[in-house]
Parts: sequence; C-alpha cells; structure tokens
Amino acid sequence: MKKIYLVLSVLFAAGCSGSSENNSSEATNDNVKLITLAPGHFHAALVQKSMYPGVDSTVHVYAPEGSELDAHMALIEQYNSDPDNPTAWKEEVYTGSDYLEKMLKDKAGNVVVLAGNNREKINYIEKSIDAGLNVLADKPMAIDKAGFEKLKTAFEKASEKDLLLYDIMTERYEITTMLQKEFSLIKDLYGEQEKGSPDNPAVVKESVHHFFKYVSGNPLTRPAWFFDVAQQGEGIVDVNTHLVDMIQWTLFPDQAINYEQDINMLSAKRWPTTMSKAQFEEATKLSEYPEYLEKDVEGDSLKVYSNGEMNYTLKGVHAKISVIWNFQAPEGTGDTHYSIMRGSKTNLIIRQGADQGYKPLLYIEPVGGKTDAYSEALKTALQTIQSKFPNVELKENDKGWEVVIPEEYKEGHEAHFARVTEKYLEFLKDGSMPDWEVPNMIAKYYTTTAALELAKEGK
Repeated sequence: MKKIYLVLSVLFAAGCSGSSENNSSEATNDNVKLITLAPGHFHAALVQKSMYPGVDSTVHVYAPEGSELDAHMALIEQYNSDPDNPTAWKEEVYTGSDYLEKMLKDKAGNVVVLAGNNREKINYIEKSIDAGLNVLADKPMAIDKAGFEKLKTAFEKASEKDLLLYDIMTERYEITTMLQKEFSLIKDLYGEQEKGSPDNPAVVKESVHHFFKYVSGNPLTRPAWFFDVAQQGEGIVDVNTHLVDMIQWTLFPDQAINYEQDINMLSAKRWPTTMSKAQFEEATKLSEYPEYLEKDVEGDSLKVYSNGEMNYTLKGVHAKISVIWNFQAPEGTGDTHYSIMRGSKTNLIIRQGADQGYKPLLYIEPVGGKTDAYSEALKTALQTIQSKFPNVELKENDKGWEVVIPEEYKEGHEAHFARVTEKYLEFLKDGSMPDWEVPNMIAKYYTTTAALELAKEGK
C-alpha cells in the first residue's frame, strides 16, 4: 500500500526539490534521492530535520504499518511545520508486508537511510548494497561477531560497486570533543600522547544515557524491541560505537587503523539495568512484555544488558570505555559524557556533571602545575585555536583553565545529524571518502564486537 504525504503549506527554495523519476543509483550532490527503510528509531527522522541543496524533497519510505512508522511521520510533519525553520519534505510511503522487496525493486532513490532494528540492519545494508544503492546508516551497523563479518563483506562489495556505506557519527561534531582534539594536536601544549596502563588508561570515555527522554520537545516512545538486546544490541556494542570512534578520531586523525594489528582487547564486562513493568509501560506505552522479552524478565522486572565496559590498547595507547543506561535522568539533567586525554604536558578533560550544570565543559589541566612557560604555551595555543574557532576563550581556575565556548558553537545533538548528512553529501559529490574512513569503521566494529565476545566469556 502506498501513501503520499503532501506538504501544502510550505514552499522551499528552488534547487532542493526535483523529479523522482530517475532511478539511477549513482548519487552526486546534485541528484540525491533519499529512501528511508523501516524507520524504527527517531534518528531516521533527524536526518530530515534540515533540508539540503541538491537533495530531492520527495523521500520514499518503505516500512511496515504501525507505531514506529507513525512516530517517524509525526516527526517529519513536525519539522515541516516548524514556525522558525520549516522543512518541505514530501513522503511517499509504502507499507506492504513486502516493503523490503518493493524498495529493492523500485529503486526510487539512490541513498538508503537506515535507523531502526539493529538485528535487521545488517541484512538491510547487505541487500541495499547488492541492489546498487548507497547507504547512510545509524549506529551500530553490527551488534555481534557474525554481523561484523557481514559488514566487512558489505564494505568490500560497496567498493567494487563504487557505492558509499557510511555510519552516522554525530559526536564528531560536538564542540567540546572537537576542541579537545584540536588542543591535543598542539604538541607544545599537550606534549606527547601518554601510553598509560590498564590501571591508569591514557584515554577514558564514559557515557550515561536514559531510556525515557524527550526528543524535539516531546516524550520519546521506545519500541519494545529496543529493550531486547538480541534486536537492539547490548550497550557495549551500541553507544560505545560513538566512544570508540572518538578515540580513533582524536588519537590518530586521518590515519587508517588495521584492526588485526593495531587493536588488543584486554578485558570487558557487561551488566543489566533493571526496569519495573511500570517503567517499561511509560517508555513503550505497552502494558505487557512481548513474548520475545520474557527471557529477560525476572519476577515483574525486566533486565536489559545495556551497560558495558572495555579496556584495550589502540596502537599501544591504553583506553577505557564505559556506557551506562539508567531509566530516567533526574529533573534538570540529561545524558552525560566524561572524557580525558592524557598528554605528557596536559590533561584535556570533558566533564558534564552537577558542577557543570549538566552541560559538557572542556578543561585544560597542566600535568606539572601552572608555570610561566606553560602559560605562554597556552597563550600561543589559544591563538591557533581561535584561527579555527573565533571567540573561544579561557577562564582560569584552581587546577588550570576552563575553555569558554561561545553559544554559537553549541548546536546540540539533534543538529549534528545535519552535519553528518552534509559531510556524507560531500563524499557523494566527490565520489569517495577519505582513505581512512572505511578501515576505521571496520576497526570500530571489530572493537565493539570483540569486547562483547570477551564480556560474555566473563573476562
């Protein structure tokens, strides 16, 4: 069944719309036509929170009928109706039970956007690549060892067909992470990257998330499968994808990583978040657990293996990553992030706790204490930073300095989806990605899936 959602109240600038009759899978920044496949996660809609020059305003959606599709369409309509920055998407929706086969047959676009059930995602990736379609996929693209092996093959096929398979790494566009990376590249300030040890890693990243949250101002309804690690993936292979990516991206920028030679997994562990039936209902709007969740129910509570920690080395640098999922953040708080990079001269630390008002702040803390020489090096480093990020300043504190970031750089998580999409559109226009992107995506998913294997062994 096809449904066409027309936007009659909003006209968008010329150049953002175009014919959808050309079914060529070749995509440049002048003829990109999006296909949304089974949008079970709100990240699929966030790709369309903005319009993009050269991207057809008609988007073909193939999905089963149900609450997930309804939620996706509601967000698209919300963005189309935004009073300040309205979009102008027209959604042509097919809801037959053969939605996947129909999508592959129609080839109504040339870029498949994937954000939904992670167990099905690798199959969608494989089928899309086989059909000659480019893919922009939400993380994680693989949630276990078998999925990782399939992903490697998908990258090989994509290369053979001159297609671009890419995952949505929004955290590269978070300003404190960007500045942490930039300061670490200034050797007169940061010094040499410490190697660390298992007990004192040189890089640590910790992330706390919440099952019940608000998206675009509205309470988020999670699909029940989100709480089934067989479908969503465990926390150690889900959110940790971002953390692994940031470590690779900051420690070894523009360098290809060989997962077979450069990564050594040392230890990993996993543990569940326990959720009451009332909390499950609040998050999903379902009064009963689906049958596939019964395996994780103890008494009246649901146990979700959403928490995980890994310790490993990347090219000899000791790194520690952990992710924790709670049900709901306390009033006035939200998801939080902690990150430290240790150089021989400087520790670069992102904190996001109560003292920071639950907003991420970047701190520069000299290893040897404050000295006149260090202050001069910092002054010079700030000039380098300001050449790329004007108006960034420093505020001294007891341990060092806080990096004062102008509000104009603080876009927020939802806006980062547009930044990733814009970067992907650049790749499409160029016909290729930087040489390091694909090997580093492979290395990233090796890291997360290898950690899961080790954690399940109890090591």
